[in-house]
Amino acid sequence: MRPETAELQRPLRFGYTTGACATAASVAAAHCLLTGIALQQVEIVLPRGQRPRFSLAYCRLIATGAEAATRKDAGDDPDLTHGALICAQVALRTASGVRFYAGPGVGTVTRPGLPIPPGEPAINPTPRQMITAQVMQQAASVGYGGGFEITIGVENGAQLALNTLNPRLGICGGLSILGTTGIVRPFSCSAYIASIQQAVTVAHANGLTHIAACTGAVSEQAIRHHYALPDLALIEMGDFIGAVLKQLRRTPIPRLSVIGGFGKISKLAAGHLDLHSRHSHIDLTVLAAEAAALGAETALQAAIRAANTSQQALALAHASQVPLGERICLLARDQARAILPPGVAVEVWAIDRIGQPVGHAGFA
Repeated sequence: MRPETAELQRPLRFGYTTGACATAASVAAAHCLLTGIALQQVEIVLPRGQRPRFSLAYCRLIATGAEAATRKDAGDDPDLTHGALICAQVALRTASGVRFYAGPGVGTVTRPGLPIPPGEPAINPTPRQMITAQVMQQAASVGYGGGFEITIGVENGAQLALNTLNPRLGICGGLSILGTTGIVRPFSCSAYIASIQQAVTVAHANGLTHIAACTGAVSEQAIRHHYALPDLALIEMGDFIGAVLKQLRRTPIPRLSVIGGFGKISKLAAGHLDLHSRHSHIDLTVLAAEAAALGAETALQAAIRAANTSQQALALAHASQVPLGERICLLARDQARAILPPGVAVEVWAIDRIGQPVGHAGFA
């Protein structure tokens, strides 16, 4: 077997969330503070019982207590924070329990609708529970009866956060510490999906009645030409239309606009909820069949099946006055309606590469 073939066939590595890394750093710092022993590795317990070990970039006593850090390994997931240094500083306090603070690179919540209230550091509930349980176990093991002040930081987190939805969600100054299982599955893009869920929840909590799910910057700019929506209403969904639709079943908002390139909208029309090329593909045969249903001649159907791209297929159809863009948007709207609750109306826009509409299925 050729080396590159073996590489393609090897199992994809899983990794660990920022929440798991923050827990490892906190436990190591607490241990150092309580015992004076600086660890090189630390074991933690994840919510489902796994017990991974984390190597530490540093673990040491400081004037205010102790600090430790570990580098995030996201495995083979294309994670924004892969390789980031996740840090924790731990200090003692008289009151029991744990008080969390946002260090450099960790954001602060400023809007309602997130699982953490405004004014708190953007450390989600599961990481808080993991850290609290395990540092308190450290305390019990040495007979310490007080609590801790824990400050979590992320190296370059403020800059990294500019590439996330955090600024739009009202999470200011840095990243969120996320994770419900502690594990990042390869290509699950769990952090991205979590940010979509949060974006919909925040829009709902702030009383918005119309949101737009956009595949990227071009589609976002295109929808701005049609509606005067606030930034909070613009959901950058990427390829994860399924995350938007499913979250709206939990937190319904009356009107949803879905907008994206014709190729991605055609995938939704075919029933795909993950629009990335790893998980779904554009079926030119289906496009040809839909063109046939609109009256396309045999030669046009053959040309669509032989097209290099969905955009070429669409151009061929439109050149023959076959409204394939409209048809695909209608089918995509039907797929979205099948998932959304009855109180949510949906429209679908398909655009070309420069953001011009090539198909539309309205709210009616």
